[in-house]
Amino acid sequence: MEQLVIRDADVVDGSGEPSYRADVVVDGGRIVSIVKEAAAAGCQRPRAMREVDAEGLVLCPGFIDMHAHSDLALLRDPDHSAKAAQGVTLEVVGQDGLSYAPVDDRTLEQVRRAITGWNGYGYDVEIDWRSVGEYLDRLDRGIAVNAAYLVPQGTVRALVVGWEDRPATPGELDRMRRLVAEGMEQGAVGLSSGLTYPPGMYAADAELTELCRVVAAYGGYYCPHHRSYGAGALEAYAGMIALAREAGCPLHLTHATLNFGVNEGRAPELLALLDEALDAGADITLDTYPYTPGCTTLAALLPSWASEGGPEEVLARLTDPATAARIRHELEVTGSDGCHGVPVEWETVEISGVTDPALGDLVGRTVREAAGLRGEAPWETARRLLVEDRLGTTVLQHVGHEDNVRAIMRHRTHTGGSDGILRGAKPHPRAYGTFPRYLGHYVRDLGILSLEECVAHLTSRPAARLRLPDRGLVREGYRADLVLFDPQTVAPGATFAEPRRLPTGIPYVLVDGRFAIEDGKRTDVLAGRSVRPGVR
Repeated sequence: MEQLVIRDADVVDGSGEPSYRADVVVDGGRIVSIVKEAAAAGCQRPRAMREVDAEGLVLCPGFIDMHAHSDLALLRDPDHSAKAAQGVTLEVVGQDGLSYAPVDDRTLEQVRRAITGWNGYGYDVEIDWRSVGEYLDRLDRGIAVNAAYLVPQGTVRALVVGWEDRPATPGELDRMRRLVAEGMEQGAVGLSSGLTYPPGMYAADAELTELCRVVAAYGGYYCPHHRSYGAGALEAYAGMIALAREAGCPLHLTHATLNFGVNEGRAPELLALLDEALDAGADITLDTYPYTPGCTTLAALLPSWASEGGPEEVLARLTDPATAARIRHELEVTGSDGCHGVPVEWETVEISGVTDPALGDLVGRTVREAAGLRGEAPWETARRLLVEDRLGTTVLQHVGHEDNVRAIMRHRTHTGGSDGILRGAKPHPRAYGTFPRYLGHYVRDLGILSLEECVAHLTSRPAARLRLPDRGLVREGYRADLVLFDPQTVAPGATFAEPRRLPTGIPYVLVDGRFAIEDGKRTDVLAGRSVRPGVR
């Protein structure tokens, strides 16, 4: 007798086609049978050791988070309800060009410092790996949901070139090519870049093109956080499209937003640019989160020259009065490249997390509000915070536009990504709410997408980009990574005031045929593993 039958479900299978009613049978981690309209036909109903009555619930493939920052959270927090409770069954980590493999002892410590705001210092996780393959092997010991990995270009550059703003030598470029090739051979799905974060931002397009040629040879894709989401956003998008086409590499535009006042209402221009490239034969997809504010580290707003040399050099510049004055001028007057070429508006920068508990009273306040409490200029508060928190502060930037968010999510290549940073006292609610917000707010409440369209955006489209032939659809023989949700009540619990509240209306989530969420509660199942293309 089979393991499980999900009875009388409204199946939205991920293809974009209309839903149908069926009994779905799961055994051995796979969907073994789908019996459509079983009750109405009066046919023999499938039997199993366990039955779930899915009357009134939608059954669909598990959601794929195309932009996650759970690199250490998957190991630190086995519960991982932030994602499992949303119906996420696969996350793509190694994002924005910075993660924890491949590294040596030197670069590991540097990366830990550089992305403390994303993942904490990481000393509470035993980092017993150095290569991409070893990191994936570590995930294979058991995690809450599945994970795929992008080779982080900034980490590769740190390992070979360092944190200096200079071109790579021919020998260094050859070594970076080899490291990317090794990462792909060991199971990575592609290459990420953070082109507003050091040291990846110091790579010229020609250098990136050469690394993308390697990725293309292994069937992977390039996933850049490109050079501007503000004043130069459309030019930055065009540059990434040209680069990927030159390299012959598929392109996935991550958190494909248009932010700041200079881009209000400009989504149609971006979509026209994408459509022109697609119609000419380019292979492009994108992901977005369904919120207007962005989230990053406070240090990320600094100009690129101020970030050269690594964290200790940054702190030294911030404590030197003349250099700090130059940084302030670029931030507040000319527009730092770290702030996407737009002069910073401190009233839009909300402090969301600190690493030093003594600074906790500033969390939830904008930099301008915090400065008012201290009786000083906003820049002085920001500088003091950067120094005292050792660059570990995370912030929300309230600079997005709802019309852009809605237009981009309708695009034919759109997928979903939370860009969820799980650290900090008040993280962005997208970390806990992205997928139920799509289903509740944008599907049920606003009708921006149909339910069938939205599920396809969150399941089969990303599975196709990741080259996963047995995920992303409800089909016989496919992996039983599945979600059951109530389309009338599904909603994010997370808000900006209470960002860690779990969603409602998602009573069941299965990872590899086992219940990660059962009756709305997290089980102790750790069925997730690394997902490596071509490996079943």
